[in-house]
Amino acid sequence: MGKSVLAVMAHPDDIEIHIAGTLCLLRDRGCEIHFVTVCNGDCGSMVHSRQEIAAIRRKEAEAAAELFGATYDGLGIGDLRVTYNPEIKSHLVHLMREYQADIVITHARRDYMSDHEMTSLLTFEACFAAPAPNWPTLEEQPVRVIPTIPELYYADPTSQTDSLGQFVSMPMVVDISSTLDEKEKLLKCHASQRDWLRKQHGEDNYILMMRDWANLRGGQVGIECGEGFTQHLGHPFPRHSSLRELLGDLIHLA
Repeated sequence: MGKSVLAVMAHPDDIEIHIAGTLCLLRDRGCEIHFVTVCNGDCGSMVHSRQEIAAIRRKEAEAAAELFGATYDGLGIGDLRVTYNPEIKSHLVHLMREYQADIVITHARRDYMSDHEMTSLLTFEACFAAPAPNWPTLEEQPVRVIPTIPELYYADPTSQTDSLGQFVSMPMVVDISSTLDEKEKLLKCHASQRDWLRKQHGEDNYILMMRDWANLRGGQVGIECGEGFTQHLGHPFPRHSSLRELLGDLIHLA
């Protein structure tokens, strides 16, 4: 039976931008994939109201998950409002238990914005809490705890740079050359964001940007397209890597 993989990121489209190529490979090797976004995307428009764009972005996220073949859960926190919040952590713990997560992938611990960094921190702490039966979730009928702390991986920071713009080398790079086209199809589900990024960030083509980042990461290890990961190896997290076992020679160690 394949592993259960929980992808936890801040905004609708973050999963597709950062890790969809690797998730496609894991799905094709029998893993169950679950998409989770913490934010609702309500700041991602120059023309729609918060409520309107949040509804649009949820539909886009659901469409991408359906196209992929994953479940989708959105926690509904407003953009730029992710704080150190026990309720968010409890929701993440519940999802880890509900899906009996073996592998969890989230944002880099240091990234270009606070929503990403706080989602990463809360996901790390939820992994630690999920096997502890006395950690409460918010549901009236909590699901059973998971037996052990899941493997935790941090994805590439946005644009492969730190908050000061310096390139970040990653210790593990997955060759996604065979799944880059599918990654593009998934990202295209988030049509509302091309206009937003062009106006807010001055980035004209969000698809080309994604491909450029994949080429940049692949170039770190001499391949065409890659996605980078760092495994959390601190006590008491697992030190073995199911990613390396599942993906074999598609993993390049820097």
